[in-house]
Amino acid sequence: QVRLVESGGDLVQAGGSLRLSCAASGIINSINAMGWYRQAPGKQRELVANIISGARTNYADSVKGRFTISRENAKATVYLQMNSLKPEDTAVYYCNLKDQFMGGVNDYWGQGTQVTVSS
Repeated sequence: QVRLVESGGDLVQAGGSLRLSCAASGIINSINAMGWYRQAPGKQRELVANIISGARTNYADSVKGRFTISRENAKATVYLQMNSLKPEDTAVYYCNLKDQFMGGVNDYWGQGTQVTVSS
């Protein structure tokens, strides 16, 4: 079983910055991808950013140029540096890890951390 522990969510004013962290523990076969999703009230969960196979990064169009994802491989930890935050970035942010094994991929989720951006 894999456990993801997130931290860093907070209340911040528009234009401010936050850094989210997610540390994975447990038995991991091979990390296929690791990253962040978010879910705002009344909306579907959406991809914010992820790192695939430890190298390729993907970002939602709405955060490109403002958010940066990075990963510390030795610690199975992923970070999300969020700059120039906007009220529309307000959501619960969830860490996700896709663990690849022979025959498939297991999805693991953190408990979520609240990010609130005030105008």
